[in-house]
Amino acid sequence: MRKFLPWIVVGVVLLAVVLWFVSVKNGAISVDQAVKKEWGNVETSYQRRNDLIGNLVNTVKGAADFEKSTLESVISARAKATSITVDPTNITPEQFEQFSKAQSGVSSALSRLLVSVEKYPELKANENFRMLQNELTSTENQILTARTRFNEAVEKYNNYVLKMPRNFILSEYKEKALFKSVAGAEKPVEVNFDFNNDKK
Repeated sequence: MRKFLPWIVVGVVLLAVVLWFVSVKNGAISVDQAVKKEWGNVETSYQRRNDLIGNLVNTVKGAADFEKSTLESVISARAKATSITVDPTNITPEQFEQFSKAQSGVSSALSRLLVSVEKYPELKANENFRMLQNELTSTENQILTARTRFNEAVEKYNNYVLKMPRNFILSEYKEKALFKSVAGAEKPVEVNFDFNNDKK
C-alpha cells in the first residue's frame, strides 16, 4: 500500500487542479454572461425611451403650429441613437463614448422639445402628453438603474478575470469597459421631464 501512496497523492493533487481549472472556467462564463444580461437590460431601457419618444412626437405633431425644427431634431437624434450598437462580448471605451454621445443627443433634443411645449397650453393640458412625460421620467430612472447594475457586473467580471492566478488560464477573457458619462456631464444640467405636475 505504501508504494502506491505517492501515486495516490499525485492523483489527488491532479484531480484538485482539474477541479479548480473547471471551476475557474465556469466562473468566468458566469460573470461574462452576467455582463451580457445587464447590457441587455440597458438596451431594453433605452429602447423603451425610444418607443416613448415616438409616441410623444406623434402627440406633439397634433399641435397645429408646433416648431417643425424641434420635432426634426428629436427624430434625428433618436434615429442616430438607435443606429449605434455595442457588442457586449467586446466592449471598448470607444464604443461606449460613441453610444453615450448619441444617447446624450437624444436627451438634449428631448429637453428642448419639452421646454418648447410651455408655449402650447393645449398641448400641456393633453392627458396623453402628460402621461408620456411621466413615463419618460420613470424610464430615465430605469436607465440609470440599468447602467449602474451593468457597471457592477463589469466590475465583478474584471476582478474575476484579471486577478492572479486566474488570469493565467483566462487569457481569452479581456477587460471590459465601464459605462461612463459623456464629457461635461458633471456640470449641472436641468432636464425636468415632469415639470407640469406642479401646475396641474
